[in-house]
Amino acid sequence: MPMPWFLLSLALGRSPVVLSLERLEGLQDAARCSPGLSCHLWDGDVVCLPGSIVSAPGPVLVPTSLQTELVRRCYQETDCDLCVRVAVHLAVHGHWEKPEDEEKLGRAADPEPEEPRNASLQAQVVLSFQAYPTARCVLLEVQVPAALVQPGQSVGSVVFDCFEAALGTEVQIWSYTQPRYQKELNLTRQLPDCRGLEVQDSIQSCRALPWLSVTADGDNVHLVLDVSEEQSFGLSLYWNQTGPQTIPLNQTDIVPCLCIQAWPLEPDSVRTSICPFTEDPRAHRNLWRAARLQLLPPRGWRLDAPCSLHAQATLCWQAPSRGPCQPLVPPLPRENVTVNMALEFPLLKGHPNLCVQVSSWEKMQLQLQECLWADSLGPLKDDMLLVEAGGPQDNRSFCALEPSGCTPLLSRASTRAARLGEQLLQDLHSGQCLQLWDDDLGALWACPMDKYIHQRWVLVWLACLLFAAALFLLFLLKKDHVKAAATGRAALLLYSADDAGFERLVGALASALCQVPLRVAVDLWSRRELSAQGPLAWFHAQRRRTVQEGGLVVLIFSPGAVALCHEWLQDAGPAPGAHGPHDAFAASLSCVLPDFLQGRAPGRYVGAYFDGLLHADAVPALFRAVPVFSLPSQLPAFLGSLQGPRGPRPGRLGERAEQVARALQPALDSCLRTPGTAGMGRGMGPEAGDRT
Repeated sequence: MPMPWFLLSLALGRSPVVLSLERLEGLQDAARCSPGLSCHLWDGDVVCLPGSIVSAPGPVLVPTSLQTELVRRCYQETDCDLCVRVAVHLAVHGHWEKPEDEEKLGRAADPEPEEPRNASLQAQVVLSFQAYPTARCVLLEVQVPAALVQPGQSVGSVVFDCFEAALGTEVQIWSYTQPRYQKELNLTRQLPDCRGLEVQDSIQSCRALPWLSVTADGDNVHLVLDVSEEQSFGLSLYWNQTGPQTIPLNQTDIVPCLCIQAWPLEPDSVRTSICPFTEDPRAHRNLWRAARLQLLPPRGWRLDAPCSLHAQATLCWQAPSRGPCQPLVPPLPRENVTVNMALEFPLLKGHPNLCVQVSSWEKMQLQLQECLWADSLGPLKDDMLLVEAGGPQDNRSFCALEPSGCTPLLSRASTRAARLGEQLLQDLHSGQCLQLWDDDLGALWACPMDKYIHQRWVLVWLACLLFAAALFLLFLLKKDHVKAAATGRAALLLYSADDAGFERLVGALASALCQVPLRVAVDLWSRRELSAQGPLAWFHAQRRRTVQEGGLVVLIFSPGAVALCHEWLQDAGPAPGAHGPHDAFAASLSCVLPDFLQGRAPGRYVGAYFDGLLHADAVPALFRAVPVFSLPSQLPAFLGSLQGPRGPRPGRLGERAEQVARALQPALDSCLRTPGTAGMGRGMGPEAGDRT
């Protein structure tokens, strides 16, 4: 089935290492040992009975380590089975002990002949092998000459050929002596399947197996199965932690745990599997898009996702002002997330301002957030969250969680919590605050603030506000042009700093728009704020202010901006440090793209590009969901969109467009004269345009 070009790098992945195996002829098992040792393999298998550990009477041979090697046991030229060769390394364990009576009484007058202390050693070594559905035990007799008997020293190894096993199975091997002088050795190995071995022509099950590969054909990618013409086969795509499951191969289904499996339609056939998306960053992005954070009353939650996520969860406090949700860490700890499992935070009571945040451990900084039990507890409340720090009963401290941080009560800060510190403590001690959490480290309290609103002044203030609003409305009706000059609509310009000439062109546009008038925000005029806050925090603040004031975010497309968009749409985003420290456009894409993907962009965004610097078809299709204007040729429509329905009359709008065009033209001509710049617009034509 053909797949879009987007999936090419996902499906291809690294080829497995292919091993060439030694060939053994015949059915007979065999044993051989290191030079100087003699060994003998007992005929037939024995019963596996390790028995209890006994004390060594003196130096004995014991196994110290196991090694395995894959070989082929062949009965004919093209009829072989996979076989596991096992090597057991041996050493001398224990010492000769001096008799106690000899130490106390000395040697007798007429002693009997003494057994030599450097005699040869003999051992019976058992090898136990299990690989479903096979289980075998073999016995090897090993003898070490006296010259090699040195306590604590290795004497060599004995090699057994071999245990037959099926491709792709897990094998377990144990080794011990009879009698047993120490804990048995054990080894577990996962055998490769046909793809990792040069056995396709010699092992019958591999000859019948469909071989998978991926090929590219223009803009399409095909999954190719190499099978004979008369062979029937099965194919499935499955989530590997939930078992085989047939699914369609759509772009949104490409996640890290998606695997492909194929097998011949024959009894007990070997299956081959590939999982090509495990490390692909785009598959991880799809996984986060598919994840859903679900709240479970009364205080539970669950993260639903098709694969495991490397993420952490914590509670946060969401104020009614809709600012950032403030994590409650400490005192509450962060927790690793287990997907598809109901979890609970250790809360005593629920509150509508408490939210769950799930964020990625990875550098992508992806995040999900849901406020707890909003349906059952109602909207956000104007409550103050007090954090009680642990300590002796008379030495417990309190602070109030505010946007600026946790403000100590009874402090001299100029915040609301500091001004009401004594009253809040009285409310807490009188039982008016709701305890949300408590343990030895501290506690969390939610204190209502409603009573501190002076309700007796509400009607007076309402009358004053209505009177002021009426006067202001009258003023607006009579002085429309004054209103436009004083309160121009907000516009946030986002662009990619391709070069110094393009930055001057954007600066000229921003200055001209201020004369329209518009209230323009652009990172060129906010370098100090960018350095202090960082591009992402600066963009968040400017975007929130612009949207709240009914303004527009203007995306200025250039060859550099289009390239950044394609990086985000097709890859894992730009590498850290790939752009300047003040590049707000690169930082803002992580928040701009979700608005377009979720349909929230119309009414909040417009696009623009400059004549001669970029072709219209180069703008990615995702961003054409909002109006995109060519400047300066479409300046009247562009200014009309920025100023909104209450903008000036058409004649006046045309005059302002001419003013902006005159201000833009010198900077635009300079960009077009720059070597290589004029060609960028033609290079970013339809053939280099949208592929999303």
